[in-house]
Amino acid sequence: MMACSPGEPVRSRILDGFSKLEVSSILGAATFRRYSSGVVVLNQEDPAEHFLLLRTGCARLFYVTQEGRKVLLRWLGPGEILGGAAILPMPTTYLVSTEMVKDSSVFGWRRERIRSLVARYPRLLDNALPFALDHLTWFLAAQLALISKTARERLAQVLLSLAEGIGHKISGGIQLDITNEQLANAANITPFTASRLLSEWQRSGAILKTRGMIMVHAPERLLLHPALE
Repeated sequence: MMACSPGEPVRSRILDGFSKLEVSSILGAATFRRYSSGVVVLNQEDPAEHFLLLRTGCARLFYVTQEGRKVLLRWLGPGEILGGAAILPMPTTYLVSTEMVKDSSVFGWRRERIRSLVARYPRLLDNALPFALDHLTWFLAAQLALISKTARERLAQVLLSLAEGIGHKISGGIQLDITNEQLANAANITPFTASRLLSEWQRSGAILKTRGMIMVHAPERLLLHPALE
């Protein structure tokens, strides 16, 4: 894990538009903590009392069903917020749980502290809204994938939905910062199947795959059968 300290610069959309002095004030009101891999930092149905900014490492959202099944939802990297429900005006509970999948560090605020900061810096709430949109985009991609019949169709639907919702348009296509495991989970297929299909699409020129990133070059080719390519 990258070494860090509370005083180092933090890159996150939640801090966009603030001056260095304002960022210092916001982060100065937080508690800086480190967590080991595997630690569950927020639990579903608990009161939403903690708002976290992931400084380093990696976190994962999951939901435990009444039958005890652990359903994996999203992976989040540095700069993402955890426990966003704590910033809402009315007290609520967490809908999902959050665990660290790498040794990580966070800036954390209790609910009353982050709410007082929102009153002082209303832009904080504006900056938090795109994070909620990202969650909705992932949910929509996963739901649309469920109605697709084949693994190819499900993975293609996830890629197309995420590219449209949270992809970055750059020269040559749309870039997605995403792993095989994340795609497989969203499409309800195995990581092996996801890897096989991605390799096939890369050979056809539909995508360019590197570690933790996919460039979608030709989205129209994702649903073509190999024999037709």
